[in-house]
Amino acid sequence: MRKIYHVINGERVPSRSGKTFFSENPATEEIIAEVAYGEAEDVDYAVESASKAFCEWSRLAPAVRGKLLYKVSEKLLERAEEFARAETEDSGKTYQSNLRIDVPFAAEFWRYYAGAADKIRTPVVANEFGIHRYAVREPYGVVGAIAPWNFPLVMASLKMCAPLSCGNTVVIKMAEQTPLTVTMLAELLLEVGFPPGVVNVVHGDGKTGQCLVNHPKVKKIAFTGSSAVGKLIGAQCAQLGKPALLEMGGKSANIVFADADLDLAADGVLQSGLGNNGQFCLAASRILVEESISDEFISKLLERVRRIKLGDPFCPSTNCGPLISQKQLDRVMNYIEIGKNEGAEIIFGGKRAEHLERGYFLEPTVFWKMKSGMRIWREEIFGPVIGITTFRDEEEAIELANDCDYGLGAYFWSKDVNRVHRVSYFLDSGLVFVNMPAYMVPQMPAGIRKLSGSGYNFGLEAIENYTKLKGIYINYSEQIFPWLS
Repeated sequence: MRKIYHVINGERVPSRSGKTFFSENPATEEIIAEVAYGEAEDVDYAVESASKAFCEWSRLAPAVRGKLLYKVSEKLLERAEEFARAETEDSGKTYQSNLRIDVPFAAEFWRYYAGAADKIRTPVVANEFGIHRYAVREPYGVVGAIAPWNFPLVMASLKMCAPLSCGNTVVIKMAEQTPLTVTMLAELLLEVGFPPGVVNVVHGDGKTGQCLVNHPKVKKIAFTGSSAVGKLIGAQCAQLGKPALLEMGGKSANIVFADADLDLAADGVLQSGLGNNGQFCLAASRILVEESISDEFISKLLERVRRIKLGDPFCPSTNCGPLISQKQLDRVMNYIEIGKNEGAEIIFGGKRAEHLERGYFLEPTVFWKMKSGMRIWREEIFGPVIGITTFRDEEEAIELANDCDYGLGAYFWSKDVNRVHRVSYFLDSGLVFVNMPAYMVPQMPAGIRKLSGSGYNFGLEAIENYTKLKGIYINYSEQIFPWLS
């Protein structure tokens, strides 16, 4: 069994208290690691290390920081099999998915923000004789990052590379369910030459995260996770006068118009709704189908759902692994019961996988006759559960899609070019995917709206999350201007 320590000030260190917790493989329910449990003393040590390292790191030439980030990208690809295997053991995601998608995606983030390091620009305002006006962007200092378990390596990379590119240092707490790859990543950064203390990892649970949020030397919080926790963190940061980037999930709609390519749409709805077991914030779990094609589309969709194979995530033929934990399985099963009690009809799944004796495997579940007042319509389930309803026309489709407290993503399928632009405009969402499942690139900004949170992910716009803008006025005329005297 592995022993996983914090990574603080360039070293692997146990908790000051000696406390540990255990991490399990969700596909086998076997304990795979004993992990150091971080408390206030450990968080304080990590933050102090990051604070001391900030002076050196922020003063490095941006191109030098960029070269180090680029080395991380290269090393991730060189060690892709190692990271993919650890990610599969830790999270239950299939090995092939980790190897072909997640590790390269994480590497792409490091590559992009390596190039962004020396391209941060600020405005220069039109000047007049005697006064020069310009702005600068400065790093905050220590960024406290709190990341979820659904895409461990990708989320850890996203929480590190953008703030590091700007000159910040980072203390990250990954969800306690997935401690392996974030630790490996922090050690990789040290291997390629990052100074000790620039990135620190503290393992633990919500109490550990709370210590990070409240620490006075943490100048910015970057959080991805549930709305309940995000609201608490946002309130704490508001009281402390501390800025926070909050990404708090979603409940995306997926609209299928009658003029769509229904085979393409069925493939996309499957991937967008049930990919990664529905355990991702952009999961499109509200399926809106135009009445005239509902029977045909549902038939095509169910044909594809039946081909999903649950099982050993290391098996090449498996395309769906387990949920992350017993707690998450219980949560999703409870929502399935809620849906049935509210009057929605299960037309596929709804039970644990009977052929698998161990692991947190759940059949993909499809509800029919889901309505906007139901909890399964309004609340994020974070599991392999989608619901279908119908609409009569474009106006109703847009109204139903926007009838949601979240605003992270939206999807729709249509061949009508005018409709494509029109509906994209009216969907109240930070991201819109047309005739495709979720496919993001680091270059493209992602806005966060409504209960999904605030701020921007990806793109050069993300730099705004991790820098402070300062306006500077310089009088070089050697006299006091009349309006200042």
